[in-house]
Amino acid sequence: MPYQKFEEYNIKVTDDVKQRYEQIIKDLGEDTTRDGLLKTPERASKAMQFLTQGYNQDAAEILKSAMFKESYNEMVIVKDIELYSLCEHHILPFFGKAHIAYIPNGHIVGLSKIPRIVDVFSRRLQVQERLTEQILDCINDTLKPEGVAVVIEASHMCMMMRGVQKQNSTTTTSGFRGAFEKMETRTEFLKLISEKLS
Repeated sequence: MPYQKFEEYNIKVTDDVKQRYEQIIKDLGEDTTRDGLLKTPERASKAMQFLTQGYNQDAAEILKSAMFKESYNEMVIVKDIELYSLCEHHILPFFGKAHIAYIPNGHIVGLSKIPRIVDVFSRRLQVQERLTEQILDCINDTLKPEGVAVVIEASHMCMMMRGVQKQNSTTTTSGFRGAFEKMETRTEFLKLISEKLS
């Protein structure tokens, strides 16, 4: 049997949001009965539910599901984690990369869980500053490491497509806890995420 992908959506939410999208499209002057737009309100409703699925997920529980006792106590870095989110001011996308490090304090976490918590917090209406803090605090509070560092670099469509229309601008945010508040450790982290390892 060929591979099939199934997506589940809340029927009531899908119908409610679909009706609102249909009205918005009409208010903008389009004909919702033409072929190209017949299914657009439903597609948009499902897309918005997908892009905000982080509201229904618990990042701390995801981390707890793959914590292991381990004596390793040097820096662990997961860099270039792709992220896609929606700016809460204009509901336009922003996208980029997150670089995350922690220094274990008796426990490590399965590496795939770090990108997953990035997804949990980015799949919400967001601002980049809060997104950085939420990822940082979740790892710090759940894993209780010696230190945590998060750097996010992103491009914002609300700046690129409208407003100032600056297509080449990027925004960088960062946060540090524990050992990463020391300049030496922070510098090592920033150096490692900026290098290309071969």
